[in-house]
Amino acid sequence: MSSIYADSSVGRDRHRASRRKRFQSFKRPWSRKRKVVTAVLSIAVIFLGLFGWFGSRLVGSLDKVFHGNIFSDVQALFSKNNLNESDGRINILVAGDSADDPGHAGADLTDSIMMLSINPNNHTGFMLSIPRDLWVYVPGLKSYQKINAANTVTNFSQPGYPNGGMGQLQEIVQNDLGISVDYYALVNYAAFKDAVNAVDGITIDVNSPDTYGLYDSFTNLKLPNGEDNLDGQEALNLARARCDAGSGDICYGFPNSDFTRTMYQREMVVAILKKATSIGVISNPLKVTSLFSSFANNVQTNLSLQDVLSLDQAVKGINFSNLGSYAYSSSVAGDSNPLLVGHTDPASGQDALIPSAGIGNYSSLRAYFLGLTSSNPVAKEDASIEILNGTNISGLARQEQLVLESKDVANVSIGDTLGNYTPTLIVDNSNGKDPNTKSLLESIFTGTVVSSDTGSAEAKEAAQYSSDSFVVILGQNFANTHPMGSTTSNNSSTSSTAGSYSGSNSSTTN
Repeated sequence: MSSIYADSSVGRDRHRASRRKRFQSFKRPWSRKRKVVTAVLSIAVIFLGLFGWFGSRLVGSLDKVFHGNIFSDVQALFSKNNLNESDGRINILVAGDSADDPGHAGADLTDSIMMLSINPNNHTGFMLSIPRDLWVYVPGLKSYQKINAANTVTNFSQPGYPNGGMGQLQEIVQNDLGISVDYYALVNYAAFKDAVNAVDGITIDVNSPDTYGLYDSFTNLKLPNGEDNLDGQEALNLARARCDAGSGDICYGFPNSDFTRTMYQREMVVAILKKATSIGVISNPLKVTSLFSSFANNVQTNLSLQDVLSLDQAVKGINFSNLGSYAYSSSVAGDSNPLLVGHTDPASGQDALIPSAGIGNYSSLRAYFLGLTSSNPVAKEDASIEILNGTNISGLARQEQLVLESKDVANVSIGDTLGNYTPTLIVDNSNGKDPNTKSLLESIFTGTVVSSDTGSAEAKEAAQYSSDSFVVILGQNFANTHPMGSTTSNNSSTSSTAGSYSGSNSSTTN
C-alpha cells in the first residue's frame, strides 16, 4: 500500500512540476512585455507631467505679462493681428526701472530709456537711447524736470505711476521728440538679470580708453578690455554703473558718463536678443520657461500675446548683429555739432541736458529721428534751417516752416530780422555736405545762395544765428509772390512741440 501511495505522490509531484514549467513558459515573455509597457507608460506619464508643468508655468507667465487667459491664448494662436505701425515702422518705447536700486540718489527714477524701431518690410531695425537727463516739461509735475521723472516709480507691482506713468512718458516722447510710440514696455532690472541668466550669459566687447577697462565702486563692477562673458549679476552691474560726477563713487572707463553706459546697455540688449533666438535656447523648454518666468513679475507692457506673435513674424529675418545703435550727440560726450548741451537749472540746481537750440526747442532732435527712419534724402541729411521773416507780413516764416516740414524737413527754426529786406536770400553754411537740402531750398525760395562771409546786410544778420547749415531771409519779393492765407500772428515762441524757435532778434511777426 505504501508503495502505491508513494508512486501516487511522486506522480502528483511530477504533474505539478510539469504544470509549473508550462505556466512559467507562458508567463516569462508576458512579464518582459509588461516591463516594457510599464516603462514606456512611466516615461510618458513623467514626460506629460513635465510638459504640463512647463506648459502651465509658461502659460501662466505669458498671461501675467500680456494680461491674457486661456481663451485669449487660444484666439492668439489661431488668428492674425495687424500691428500698430507709424509710417511703416513699429516703434516700441522701452524703459528700464531702477526700483531695485536702493541706497543711491534717484533709485526711484527710470534709469534707462530707449526706442526700438523696426521696419518689418525690409527686416531692419535700430535702437535709440534717450538720455535720462533730458530736460523736458512734465505735465504731471507742471514743471520742467529730467525726463526720467516722467514716470517716477513707487511700487513696481502697481499699475500706473503717480506722475503719469508710461502714458506720460509716451506723450513726452511723441510730442517733444517727434517719435510716434506704438507700444511700450517697462522692464524691472530684475528681469534683465534673470534674462541674462536664462540664456546662460552674454558676451560683450569692452573697449575702454582706460587700459584697466571698466570699474564702478557703487555696483562693484570690474571688467577688463576685450571680450567679457557676463552672468546676470555682472550684466546688471554694467547696466546700472552710473559713474556720476560728484556722487562719491569711484569709477573709471566711462569717459562720456551716462552716454557710455547707455552704449553698453544697447550692446547687452543685442547680445540677449541674439542668444534668446539661438536654437540652443528656443529648443530648450527649461530655458524658454525660465526666460518668460523672469518677465512675469518684472515687465509691464501694452503688448498683447497676439501682438507678440505677430511681432515675432515681423522681426523674422532681422540680423540682430546689424541692429543699429544710436544716441543723440552731446557736448558732454565731446561730440562736434552737438544736439544736446549741458544745463544747470537755476531753481533746483539740477544738472541736465537741453537742446543746443535752447530749452523747449526739440526741432533738431525730431530731425535726427526723422533722418534715421526716412528714405527721403533731404531728411537723411538732417540739415538745420533757420527761416527769418524780413517782411512786415506776420506769420510768413511759420507758413514756410510748415511747407518744409511737409517735405520731411524737421529741423527748422524761425525768427524775425531786425529790419525789413526786399530781396530773399539763402545763406549756405553747409560747406557742400547737404546738397539735397540746398536743391530743395532753391526750388522753394527765389533767392541767391551765398556763403556766410558775404558782406551783404542780410548775410551779416544771418551770421548771428547758430544754424550750421542754412539761413533763409524772406524778403518782400517773396512775400509778394507767396501771399499769406491769413495775417494772424503765430509766434513760434508759444509752441515747443512744433519744432519752432524765436531767435534773439525776433519780434512777433514770424
